[in-house]
Amino acid sequence: MKIDNHKDTNMTFTEKCNGIFRQSVEDYHKTDDVDAPMPNPYQEGCIEYDLYKKNWIDVVQWHLEDIIRDPAIDPVEALALKRRIDRSNQERTDLVERIDSYFYEQFRGIHPIADARINTESPAWAVDRLSILHIKIYHMQEQVNRQDVSQEQHDKCADKLKVLHEQLKDMTTSITELLEDYAAGKRIMKVYRQMKMYNDPSLNPVLYKKA
Repeated sequence: MKIDNHKDTNMTFTEKCNGIFRQSVEDYHKTDDVDAPMPNPYQEGCIEYDLYKKNWIDVVQWHLEDIIRDPAIDPVEALALKRRIDRSNQERTDLVERIDSYFYEQFRGIHPIADARINTESPAWAVDRLSILHIKIYHMQEQVNRQDVSQEQHDKCADKLKVLHEQLKDMTTSITELLEDYAAGKRIMKVYRQMKMYNDPSLNPVLYKKA
């Protein structure tokens, strides 16, 4: 799915993200099982596949974070979950960087204008926040739909849900405008890898001192 310097193409990409993320969240909740296989409907190797997988990782991790906060959880199980969450975080980071590589390829031939600016985050990390926002909206809607809470709690959740929907609208617009700026050369496309150290046995002092 090529992105070019046409507004409708960029908007279509952002809207496509929203559709894929909603689909992934809904697919997960058909089983609501952190161990369920990912039913990715897209062909591996395309950007749609990566976007779906990105959200699936996010929604599974969301529920892992819920599970690990159970005060009655067995400590051994909690440690295993913590390590699973760490692996998930690394997989999420790797996938975001792959999506950034996709964007980099789309815009690498664009020559920036003289006063082009650099953004504080790459496009894929903005898409990462969009993915998580869809999960927040789904679960806040669940809270609004609950029948076992006070009217006060219901109203608070309803107000939060309204804000989340406004944020979704604003983020969709912002990401679209960011892509337009890259296509027009108004911003310089640069990608900085996360270079996390704690997962690397050669860089984590607790690990390499024991080696």
